[in-house]
Amino acid sequence: MRGLGLLLVIQVIMALDITRKDDSNDNYSIGPAIRKFPENVKFGVATAAFQIEGGWNAADKSPSIWDVFCQKPGNVIDNTTGDVACNSYEYYKRDVQMVKFLGVDFYRFSISWSRVLPNGFDNKISTDGMNYYNNLINELLQNGIEPVVTMFHWDLPQRLQDLGGWANPLIVDWFGAYARVLYTLFGDRVKTWITVNEPKQFGIFGYGMKRFAPGINATGIGEYMAVKNILLAHAKAWHIYDKEFRAEQKGICGITIATDFREGIPNSPDDVEPGEIAMDFEVGLYSHPIFTDKGGFPPRVIKRIAERSAEQGFAKSRLPELSDEEIKYIKGTSDFYGFNHYSTKFITTEGYQPGKYPIPSYEDDIGAVGTYLDYERGAVIHCTVIPKGIRKALKWVKENCNNPPIMITENGFGTYKGLDDKKRIAYYQKYLNSILDAMELDGCNVTQYTAWSLMDNFEWDSGLR
Repeated sequence: MRGLGLLLVIQVIMALDITRKDDSNDNYSIGPAIRKFPENVKFGVATAAFQIEGGWNAADKSPSIWDVFCQKPGNVIDNTTGDVACNSYEYYKRDVQMVKFLGVDFYRFSISWSRVLPNGFDNKISTDGMNYYNNLINELLQNGIEPVVTMFHWDLPQRLQDLGGWANPLIVDWFGAYARVLYTLFGDRVKTWITVNEPKQFGIFGYGMKRFAPGINATGIGEYMAVKNILLAHAKAWHIYDKEFRAEQKGICGITIATDFREGIPNSPDDVEPGEIAMDFEVGLYSHPIFTDKGGFPPRVIKRIAERSAEQGFAKSRLPELSDEEIKYIKGTSDFYGFNHYSTKFITTEGYQPGKYPIPSYEDDIGAVGTYLDYERGAVIHCTVIPKGIRKALKWVKENCNNPPIMITENGFGTYKGLDDKKRIAYYQKYLNSILDAMELDGCNVTQYTAWSLMDNFEWDSGLR
């Protein structure tokens, strides 16, 4: 697959000025120098460890859940693996030179937990793993590139999964210990930390479905157990940084949430509320506990899961409760809103019937279906081109999350192999314009933009096709 890589594309985009043709957010034309991002907005590119590093069993690294998941035939569409991927484990200096060539401000990458802590626990720190990331960070800084580091981008050590993974409440302490190791090893040079990337994707897809590793498929129960523990683990890592490292290292720490927009089918009044409920499930489940004054899970999510659980004969809601102490512990634990966005899905109850999805399940709890309508699609469906959605999503964050600083940590468009990137360039043009609309017209506080990704890579369950 052409993946979501870009290389020259971002350089082309940054050389262009784009003029709005109308207020639809869908139509633009290349024109004179009219719209520019403020000078303080940083631009960068991103990758994830499992998608590019390879070196899956180099030195004393232990297998991650994605190593194990990919090696089982049928889990990945083309039956490829991340064993080699882009071989960044060996060619990290090449990666840095690509970033430098693009002329961007920062490089967002993730650290492989099992490469640094082969046992999953902090009783053994890998010298090889420590050296690899030290070398990468130093190489970036020597080339004038800021490192932005994600601690967890889905590749949990298999040894911890064998103990229950994100469904085990003890992972809160395991992740806290891992975070402390990273702050200690790299925090003198890394000033922007992202605790976890997209909790929905690895919590819902991995514990409530078979789509992503570890493929537990404990529908309607496992995903919510994972969600609670992910939030508490994130909060643990933030509190550790805030109390033990912030004063000396003077950095920032936060979470990245997948914020693809959800709204009802256009011109369908009956679908307005289902769209809002879907947004509560898809985004609010993670943002509400952290960014709102009240904290805790979104009220509509609590109500719907409780009602569906009762209908299904459960004595109590399948959504684990957050105690008052836990709500207080999670609330406010992010110095920014990490914002990943690729497209918009339209929600409708038309044609939805109980039994369409497993009972119980996350999808059945939402109680509606989603569609991308007839918009232009990329190589992966979640990259459908609906640029007005990113403006709506940014505005939603402003209005529902206390107007936080928003770091756009991923945005991009996937294509198949080949060097013709016209569709990708058009995607970026349209989406960057919508981001400017959100900033200039809606007052959204966007501080950085990150294109996904630096290079073609292993695209999870879509493989390398």
